Amino acid sequence: MDNARKAAYSALRDVESNKAYSNFAIQNAIKKYDLEQAAFVRELVYRTLQMQLYFDFIIGKFIKTPVHKLPVSDRILLRMGLCQLIFLDSVPDYAAVSETVELAKHYSRGREKFINGVLRHYIRDKEKIELPPREEDEAVFLSIKYSIAPWIIRMWMKEYERVVWIEHMLSAFNQKPRFCIRANTLKTEPEDLRGRLENLGYKVEPDEDLPDLFFIEGEGGLLGTDLFKDGLFAVQGKASRIAVESLGAQPGETIIHVCAAPGGKTIALAAAMKNTGAIIATDINRKKLGLIMGEAERLGVRNVTALCRDGGMVNDAMVNSADRVLVDAPCSGIGIASRRPEVKYKEYDEAMAALPKTQLDILSASAQYVKPGGILVYSTCTIAKRENMEVAEAFLHSNEEYELVDTIQLTPTVEKTDGFFVCKMKRAGGLA
Repeated sequence: MDNARKAAYSALRDVESNKAYSNFAIQNAIKKYDLEQAAFVRELVYRTLQMQLYFDFIIGKFIKTPVHKLPVSDRILLRMGLCQLIFLDSVPDYAAVSETVELAKHYSRGREKFINGVLRHYIRDKEKIELPPREEDEAVFLSIKYSIAPWIIRMWMKEYERVVWIEHMLSAFNQKPRFCIRANTLKTEPEDLRGRLENLGYKVEPDEDLPDLFFIEGEGGLLGTDLFKDGLFAVQGKASRIAVESLGAQPGETIIHVCAAPGGKTIALAAAMKNTGAIIATDINRKKLGLIMGEAERLGVRNVTALCRDGGMVNDAMVNSADRVLVDAPCSGIGIASRRPEVKYKEYDEAMAALPKTQLDILSASAQYVKPGGILVYSTCTIAKRENMEVAEAFLHSNEEYELVDTIQLTPTVEKTDGFFVCKMKRAGGLA
């Protein structure tokens, strides 16, 4: 049996059943099967997740049972098979079907004929499949075409109104994101790192705005190199790096990073401060704090302290103690859908509805840590106005000592980045 496809199934099952992050699920599966075909696994898993609702729509055309009532193994195998038939040109139709059936013999015993029948039915009748009429319900049409929960599209239609722009954004979220790294300036100069990467055969494109960022092509195996193990670079997207840049951290300052895990921004702040001053990284998840400190050790960071704290509760010991505070508020995460496509299928539940209040509570508590004259930055990885500007405006309305400095809404359509929101504010007072 093909180990690459077994690894892909394992990763998809981890995401579906355990709500695992797709990037971690893929890494664990590749490691489990000790694969050299890692690129194929990533492509199959990400594309299957990206178009999950579209695949389920197609499956529903050929079966009587509602798709959501199928066994999990059946759903995953059928999606994998359709993904190879529709999107992976390198896989012949016969191989897509036969390899999926072989997986079924292992993961869905007794269902091989069913799996085979649905996939072959699709091959015979694929030209007859049509999406629901756009004029009847545009949100449903876009939801299936681009594979994203309908409530997200309805929210964007209400907030942005420009359907053409929304559709461009939906398309962008289904494109493969560029792999971006940040040179660790605590250990190397960006140009030196670039040269060493190119000597290893990687194509390296410097970012036009941030000199320590590089976009890498052919990144397979990059995280297994000595350059990574020795801490010469970290994986970080441009939008995340822009959020760090907006804080303007300076050497010797005291910085508090709220909701900091997994810590990419924390570590970038340490580099900006040249390992001086103090960074206090807080998060409610104690286990994730270990990720921050593990990355700090790999990258040679010495000025970070990690504390387990509820961001919505004021810590009296930190009041008026920080020159700058970065609030990485929990959010719907739709802005990183190209990197973690599973976020497109989040349900609109009570926690999702309450996000703006949760975010405002965290921002209001964190604002008390800023010294007079200091800087407060509120950041999310989404493009929902209800979680972004509306939260910032509600905070500013209730906190007159803060003034708005700048806001940035990054999108994959214009800036070609993840969808991030950054709001920079300044507290009154301090020395002129």
